[in-house]
Amino acid sequence: EFRGTITDHPDFDANSDAEDLYNAMKGFGSDKEAILDLITSRSNAQRQEICSAYKSLYGKDLIDDLKYELTGKFERLIIGLMRPPAYHDAKELKDAIKGAGTDEKCLIEILASRTNEQIYNLVAAYKDAYGRDLEEDVVGDTSGHFKKMLVVLLQGTREEDDVVSEDLVEQDAQDLYDAGEAQWGTDEAKFIMLLGNQSVTHLQLVFDEYQKIAERSIEDSIKSELSGDFERLMLAVVQCIRSKPMFFARRLYKSMKGLGTADNTLIRIMVSRCEIDMLDIRECFRLRYEKSLYNMIQDDTSGEYKRTLLKLCGGDDDIAGEFFPEAAQIAYKMWEISAMTKVQLRGTVKPSSDFDPASDAQALRKAMKGFGTDEDTIIEIVTRRSNEQRQEIRQAFKSLLGRDLLADLKSELSKNLQRLILGLMMSPAEFDAKMMKKAMEGAGTDEHALIEILVTRSNQEINDMCSAYQSAFKKSLEHAIASETSGHFKRVLISLAQGGREEDQVNMDRVLEDAQALADACDADSDEMEDKFMSILCTRSFPHLRRVFQEFVRCSNKDIEQIIKKEMSGDFKNAMFAIVRSVKNQPSYFADRLYKAMKGLGTDDRALIRIMVSRSEIDLFNIRKEFKETQDATLHEFIQVEALVGDTSGDYRKTLLILCGGED
Repeated sequence: EFRGTITDHPDFDANSDAEDLYNAMKGFGSDKEAILDLITSRSNAQRQEICSAYKSLYGKDLIDDLKYELTGKFERLIIGLMRPPAYHDAKELKDAIKGAGTDEKCLIEILASRTNEQIYNLVAAYKDAYGRDLEEDVVGDTSGHFKKMLVVLLQGTREEDDVVSEDLVEQDAQDLYDAGEAQWGTDEAKFIMLLGNQSVTHLQLVFDEYQKIAERSIEDSIKSELSGDFERLMLAVVQCIRSKPMFFARRLYKSMKGLGTADNTLIRIMVSRCEIDMLDIRECFRLRYEKSLYNMIQDDTSGEYKRTLLKLCGGDDDIAGEFFPEAAQIAYKMWEISAMTKVQLRGTVKPSSDFDPASDAQALRKAMKGFGTDEDTIIEIVTRRSNEQRQEIRQAFKSLLGRDLLADLKSELSKNLQRLILGLMMSPAEFDAKMMKKAMEGAGTDEHALIEILVTRSNQEINDMCSAYQSAFKKSLEHAIASETSGHFKRVLISLAQGGREEDQVNMDRVLEDAQALADACDADSDEMEDKFMSILCTRSFPHLRRVFQEFVRCSNKDIEQIIKKEMSGDFKNAMFAIVRSVKNQPSYFADRLYKAMKGLGTDDRALIRIMVSRSEIDLFNIRKEFKETQDATLHEFIQVEALVGDTSGDYRKTLLILCGGED
């Protein structure tokens, strides 16, 4: 089935089109609207006929004339559309290699994603256009295992037989495991040989088998075993084996998010995929980023450049409710991987090996005594001790000095540094209780904070927090929530605050029953739908819900996240959405929360402090990895950049960076 957005024009006349383009460029200025309308409504094969007709009619090169008349990004996009696909790829690779630096991301994207036939045509086009051997140029500009894998991909010899041997699948999965996870060091040659040559169908099954053996995805193993450009190339190969549309959706998102747009990447993908799989890329984009590709292009570009990109995109998927076939399979697989993967959670703060609470208590007292405060000593002690050790320091401070350490710190420090250090010195239950209180006091309620805490804490953590809240504020947390919130949202929060989420093993009969109940609820009235979603999402265990959301795809052919976005509203929608995101990948949920806390004008310091403090001993290392994966920048870099614009600075920034634990 054709999955592109650009097709052959039905009433095509190359001579007439050539004449129209000539007239659009004749005289002073050019009719850019006419140019983009014509070129985006013709297939690439038809554009080649137009080029030939233009030369026959006018004795001129159409691409040269377009280059003369157009400028900037719009010119690059139109010229890209006018080249044959193989010559467009060849030009992109030539630009990636020439000059002082190499654009490794461009090399990776093209060579990891092209079929054998596309590789053959690309190599021939490169030789024809530049009189040079592509492999020699790549070898001369790269090195190490990265170079070796690129050379393997350039051969275009990936097996294309869909007949798969079960025994060979198991053997290759075991070989990959033995080459990486099972030994000290990594046998890169084995990864190169298997991932560079075996068929797509075979490798998809190998990755599933690998997951069973290693109890982690092949992507996670590559991230831990490989590094640098070689790691990025192998991840791209795996992503393309799993789903090329999802690979390109990721690349498109990264090209447009944040400040500025990576226009070369955006143009290259929109040009190269508009006649292949743009419909599936659009659906994968919406599935992963909860926003249509169309709307993101609309928000991130302008002028004729934007209008051309939107025509290549072909439509807005935010109003769609059901999956395309490719996206349904991907969504089902994503939930299956989420259900099967056993993630090893890692914090960034560990207990100090040479711990002496009395000595630390004395050092902290000295740092706060007399004129001025020694913030460096306070930061060094507090951030290099586990929370359990900090509680021992608090006790020693009171026993030795008869003083309340938190009260002394509060009087000596100020602003965000004070809030951050005090947060670290509280027990987790005290800190969560304090954050819940802060979220509900004053004129407005911070619903996002309430959702974040209640959705992500375990039953034990919630019960401890409720006890700490009662002790500190002489009022039950449930009573506080009931007085500050209303409607279905209030009921969701009170349900979560019971700390009674099930902890049983997954029962597939019950999974199927819940999945069907959610699917049926999508056709009910809004109150009935919200009641059913709440009764299941607020009470079932996370492993159970992963399987429920997976089977929901099969029952309804719909995306649970998109249903929530489309059919629900307000804080109730945000709570349901947070549960789904946390069930799918909790570190990724926190990475997104951190990004939102720091992006744009100003920093949400309360959210930043809350997450950095509460996750530093649980999964902040995993959150860092997810942050880098989705934002294409490290959390460490983000905190530093925010410091440059005045949001996190001085000792506050220093403390955050220590908690962050590294630059990835």
